[in-house]
Amino acid sequence: MRRCRKVFRSAPVFAAGLAAALLAFLPACSRKEAPDPDVWADIDGKEIRRQAVERYYRSRMSTTADASSPEQALSFKLNILNELINNEILVARASRTGITVSEAEVDTKISEIQSPYSKEEFQQKLKEQGLGNSELRDEVRQNLIITKLLNKDIVSKISVSDADIREYYERNKASFNVPELQYHLAQIEVTPVDDPEVRNLKNDDAKTPMASQRKIQALYARLRSSEDFATVAQEYSEDPRTASGGGDMGFIPVSVLDANPALKRAVDSLQVGQISGIIQSKSGYHILKLLGREPAGQRDISDPQVQSAIRRTLMNEKEQLLKAAYIESLRNAARVTNYLADRIVAAGGDPSAHP
Repeated sequence: MRRCRKVFRSAPVFAAGLAAALLAFLPACSRKEAPDPDVWADIDGKEIRRQAVERYYRSRMSTTADASSPEQALSFKLNILNELINNEILVARASRTGITVSEAEVDTKISEIQSPYSKEEFQQKLKEQGLGNSELRDEVRQNLIITKLLNKDIVSKISVSDADIREYYERNKASFNVPELQYHLAQIEVTPVDDPEVRNLKNDDAKTPMASQRKIQALYARLRSSEDFATVAQEYSEDPRTASGGGDMGFIPVSVLDANPALKRAVDSLQVGQISGIIQSKSGYHILKLLGREPAGQRDISDPQVQSAIRRTLMNEKEQLLKAAYIESLRNAARVTNYLADRIVAAGGDPSAHP
C-alpha cells in the first residue's frame, strides 16, 4: 500500500512535466511566425497588413475624439483588424458562390458617394483618408459584394410572422403609448451665411442675406408648381442634419413647438401633406411640410404604422443575430491567424511593443 501511495503521488509530477513539454512543442508546430512585423493577419493565405488597419484607424479618428490612451488605441485597431478579417472571409465566400459586381455598379455607387461634394472637395476627402481612386473602387466593390452576399444568404431568409408582431407588442406595450401630440415634419432650410457644413446634392449654399432670400423664394415657387418636396430638400436644403433624408425631421412633440408660437401657428394651419409659407427665424428661412400627426394615447396593434415599426425592429434584430452567427460559422471553416493579437498577448498588453 505504501508503494502504491508513493507512485500515486509522483504521477502528477510526471504528467505536469509532460504537459509542459507538449505545450512548449505544440505552438512551434501548429503556429507560424508572421513573414514581417507589418503583416497583422493571414486569412487562408491572404495577408492584411498594418497599413490597411492604420488607414481605417486614421479615417475613423478624424470624425471622433482621439483615443484617450495607447491601450485604447491598440484595442480600437484590434477591432478594426477583426472587421477586415471578417470582410476577407465574406468576400471569399461570395467568390465561391459566384457573386460578382459590375464596373457600372461600382460607378453608380461612387457617384452617389461623391454627389454632395464638388470634385475638389471629394478628392480632398479621399486624400484625408489615404485613398486613391483605384483604392476607392476596390473598397466600394468589396462593400457591394458583401452586401449582395448578406442579402442572398441572410436577409432573404428572414421572416416576421403576425404572431411575432403580437408578441413584441405585448412585451413593449408601454412604448406605444404616446404621452402628447406629435407632428411629423420635414423642412427646407436656407441660411444667410457661408456654411461649410452644408451638404446637399447640388452643393448649393446661399452665402448672403440677399442670396438666401432669393433662394428661398425660388424654392417656394418650385414647390408651388408641384415639385417633390423631398427631392428639393435633398438638392437645395442647407440643414446638414436633414437634407440627405429629404428634409425629414422626425416626430416633434407639441411641447417643443409651444416654445415657438409663430412656428406652432404655421404647423397648426396645415393639413397632412401640405406645405407652409416661408417662415423666417433667427437662423434663416424655412419651408415646412406636415407629413403626419400622432395624437396622444395608446397605439393599438391594428395601427399599420405600429405593425410596420415592429416589423422593422424585428427584421433588424434577426438580421444582426444571423449575420453574427453566419460570420462565426464562416470563420470556423477558415484558416485565420491574427498576428497582432498574438503579439499583444506575448507583450502582456504593453502598447509600446506595437508602435
